[in-house]
Amino acid sequence: MSREGCHLCDVAEADVARICGELGVPWETADVDSDPEWQAEYGDQVPVILIDGVEHGYWRVEEERLRTALR
Repeated sequence: MSREGCHLCDVAEADVARICGELGVPWETADVDSDPEWQAEYGDQVPVILIDGVEHGYWRVEEERLRTALR
């Protein structure tokens, strides 16, 4: 989950793109503000990383933890 104009989101997206690219894992980003339910649930925590729809982490990418979860 990301938000336009969010510096932490830009950093997290770059990290996720690099890690997923290295592991060959597809990924996508969604605008938290495009859905009222997402905004209510995740709006104060962006960026939020979900893996298979389950919250994995927020604000910063923990690289080793993400790599482990994606393997």
